[in-house]
Amino acid sequence: MAILDLIKDMLSEPSILLGLIACAGLVALKEKPHKIMTGTLGPILGYLMLSAGAGVIVSNLDPLAKMIEAGFHITGVVPNNEAVTSVAQKMLGVETMSILLVGLIFNLLIARFTRYKYIFLTGHHSFFMACLLSAVLGAIHFKGMSMILIGGFILGAWSAISPAIGQKYTLKVTDGDELAMGHFGSLGYYFAAFIGSLVGKGSKSTEDFEIPEKWSFLRNTTISTAITMVFFYLLAAIVAGGDFVSTLSGGKNPYLFAIMAGLQFAVGVAVVYAGVRMILADLIPAFEGIATRLIPNSVPAVDCAVFFPYAPTAVILGFAFSFLGGVIGMLILGLTGGVLIIPGLVPHFFCGATAGIYANSTGGTRGAILGSFVNGLLLAFIPAWLMPVLGNLGFANTTFGDMDFGILGIVLGNLGNNLGTLGVYVFVLALVIILALPSFLSKGTGAINNISEE
Repeated sequence: MAILDLIKDMLSEPSILLGLIACAGLVALKEKPHKIMTGTLGPILGYLMLSAGAGVIVSNLDPLAKMIEAGFHITGVVPNNEAVTSVAQKMLGVETMSILLVGLIFNLLIARFTRYKYIFLTGHHSFFMACLLSAVLGAIHFKGMSMILIGGFILGAWSAISPAIGQKYTLKVTDGDELAMGHFGSLGYYFAAFIGSLVGKGSKSTEDFEIPEKWSFLRNTTISTAITMVFFYLLAAIVAGGDFVSTLSGGKNPYLFAIMAGLQFAVGVAVVYAGVRMILADLIPAFEGIATRLIPNSVPAVDCAVFFPYAPTAVILGFAFSFLGGVIGMLILGLTGGVLIIPGLVPHFFCGATAGIYANSTGGTRGAILGSFVNGLLLAFIPAWLMPVLGNLGFANTTFGDMDFGILGIVLGNLGNNLGTLGVYVFVLALVIILALPSFLSKGTGAINNISEE
């Protein structure tokens, strides 16, 4: 039992998972022991840096969200992945972790034996998806081994299919670097990129604007992020009022508190960038061993924050316009009598920023603005449509925030409600066909770049 607990804990730690993958690749390349040690520690430490930076961002977004709610008198539901998974863990903890483990095994088998060569490395998102699947399948009366095998297969299959759907866009973002999107907000990013391709003809990239020398300091990502976020925090503090902000500031002057929170947010972003650089420096070379020896032509699918350094200006632009889309989506839901989904700053920062990066790669600045704005609208509507499904499962007043969770939850939940267990088996059969079809259509052995092109 202790060994199983250890394995469970290791698989739920993305940093350890990255390190193990890097270690396996370096061993496959027959590197010297000291290179294996440093190449294994690099991704682990890099991901811990990324997590630490993300933690700073999240902790400083919380008071900003409270100031916005108080200043504009908004009440409703804030999408929160962690809240849903904490409830699921209490009810279905063993099933969730079993689905996570089986899902990883299926992902590796799919990468080895199909054209979908993507290995999903974002462990916490795999964990969130395992929670969603255990809850939905449990409500459709799956139990025991059937729940674990079906849930694990769906998790493993989607972990391989979701990076493939938009890999042609990911290659544009990374300028050909062999990375894939390993984040379950992926459908929103790909849709934003598609919108960018429709509206952005002739629009200059967010990263190509010429800035006069007196404004050249804005080219420093940390400085420009700090200035932008201090403006947002001060505006929110002024609207909320000094008395309310004082309840958050722990006795500190409310407006100094707002300024410091904006600056700390910028530091968090800088730490994320530093962690990403450390991950990529060791992971990509090590992955050559996986791709050449263990799972030929495999591609690492990594967290959305890994893509931030490819278009730092689009990160801020995407966040701002995704949040705007979320606000307008909230107003539309309110006017139409729907559940009021308060824009969660965490999903709008990470998912909105990534949508901006993807839309910028296909449509420049115009694409980044419109693509991230539509992403923001969907981050209001999709969680609202998911809520009735989760409410039926016993998760009232909470919902997942990212796109893939919402769409898969809605599809599986409705199939289960209308067709029972048969609906889930139909969904599994569809995944099997999707995984098998490219092998029949093409004799090539490389990873598929985009399903629609095969």
